[in-house]
Amino acid sequence: MGTPDELRELLPQLKLDELLGELQARIDAVRGTRDRVHSLLGAVLAVGRELDLEHALRSIVEAAATLVDAEYAALGVIGPDGTTLSGFHTVGVTEGQIAEIGALPEGHGILGELIRHPEPLRLEKLSQHSASYGFPAHHPPMNSFLGVPIRVRDQVFGNLYLTEKRGGLAFDEEDEAVLSTLAVAAGVAIDNARLYEDSRLRERWLRANAEITHSLMSGSDRAEALDLIAEHARENSGSALAAVAMPVEGSEALGVEIAVGMDGEAHRGLVLPLDRTLMGLAFSTAAPVISDDVFHDERISAEPPRFEGLGPAVAIPIGTGEGDVRGVVLLARETGGPVYSAKETETLRGFAAQAAIAMELAERRHDAQRIAVLQDRDRIARDLHDLAIQRLFATGMTLQSAGRFIDHPEASERVLRAVDDLDETIKIIRSAIFGLRTRESGAGGGLRARVVQVAGEAARVLGFAPSVRMEGLLDTDVPREIADHVVAVLSEALTNIARHAHAHRADVAVTTDGREIRLKVSDNGVGIPPDGRRSGLRNMAERAEQLGGRLEIACAESGGAALEWHVPLPGK
Repeated sequence: MGTPDELRELLPQLKLDELLGELQARIDAVRGTRDRVHSLLGAVLAVGRELDLEHALRSIVEAAATLVDAEYAALGVIGPDGTTLSGFHTVGVTEGQIAEIGALPEGHGILGELIRHPEPLRLEKLSQHSASYGFPAHHPPMNSFLGVPIRVRDQVFGNLYLTEKRGGLAFDEEDEAVLSTLAVAAGVAIDNARLYEDSRLRERWLRANAEITHSLMSGSDRAEALDLIAEHARENSGSALAAVAMPVEGSEALGVEIAVGMDGEAHRGLVLPLDRTLMGLAFSTAAPVISDDVFHDERISAEPPRFEGLGPAVAIPIGTGEGDVRGVVLLARETGGPVYSAKETETLRGFAAQAAIAMELAERRHDAQRIAVLQDRDRIARDLHDLAIQRLFATGMTLQSAGRFIDHPEASERVLRAVDDLDETIKIIRSAIFGLRTRESGAGGGLRARVVQVAGEAARVLGFAPSVRMEGLLDTDVPREIADHVVAVLSEALTNIARHAHAHRADVAVTTDGREIRLKVSDNGVGIPPDGRRSGLRNMAERAEQLGGRLEIACAESGGAALEWHVPLPGK
């Protein structure tokens, strides 16, 4: 040991070492704080650069886990009801673990506590909190916890959840301050991403409306315009199916003219009543109709089956208001997809209204062109009547008078024949004038309307409404004579089902590809007995043979009978 004097000399040295050690610790702490602040600033900048919402959410979760040195991190998005989670983004849990755990959290236990009380929550041990809900099977163990809410403007968008600080430590006040700061930056980033997403979506809707308007005003037919409406509506709304139905002339029904996307064939050509269908309800009320699960919706008829695999749906009237509905567009997402929100519905309604205006303008332009053509025809007819016929009549009178002064029999006969030819010419011109002045008559309605009418009348004797599907330009390509045969065969077929089939379902399909017309009628009844009367079937077959077609009879998939009557169209 040293002497007292030596110890007195050593004491200041010991105090200096202690002070230097303390200084070094503080310098290290300052450096740590500086590095953490730099990391926080870097995370804020990285999060703020993201304009895609999903990427922004992923970036926020990753930055949160790094900043507070947590093994697991998650961001829960609060659903529209404000009490459950509609989305969940995680870091630290593998895809395999997520699959083993099963359904994503919905907002129970500690997660729900943060939803109900959106304030920072820090726990040393999760299980000690009164709201602890426990973990499902295969869930990794978690003890320490730190949660903070993310606010976007004045609303809570979601919450950041951090668990298992590395090294077995508990989250401290500094971790909470860092995470709260990141949450503020995250709210700004999410708001920016939302605004950017909204602006891009508005741009897509504007482009869609412009394309539809250009198509209609450039003379494209209605089918092409409706196809554009369906495709753009499906793509911009993230839907799996889009269908467009228009009123069937002369009946209280809608015909699905366009159906694109998932199982579109099951919808295309269907004739739907105004009740028991989403489209019919939207058309009759002139307002959007929303279904959380269209496959199990009690407001919709189960027959024919057409919504398997689909969940949320919305039907939007194509029009600018009540009394001005031109059709309906139906959109549906796959089962488990998000329900159409009020904001989405309003956007779709605006899109449909713009499409209706474009259709109105195109029809007005077509009407103006049609009026110009009719006026021109009237002018031609008037000129033929007032000028050509009068000149021919005068010439005939002159020849007839001159014929009396001709003594040569053969010359006199030729003049009289010329007068007769002039009379015939005048009759031909009068017939042409009558044709020019004849307006298109809608007497009797088109084939589509007549098919719907026959099916509706048959429902009274069948005891149920038959399913009707129509495809092709039935009113344009099918001549009146053949249309009459189609209606007669359909009426006979449905009458036979009512009398003999004992069925509770019948399906009617009328289609044309421009080359031939096909009528298919099937039922789920007892079928056609071998020894049964066949006078009705013989009449149908004779009608087909007269037109160069044929009748085919087979067993339907549903167990009853199926007849297919098809004939070629003239000039095809």
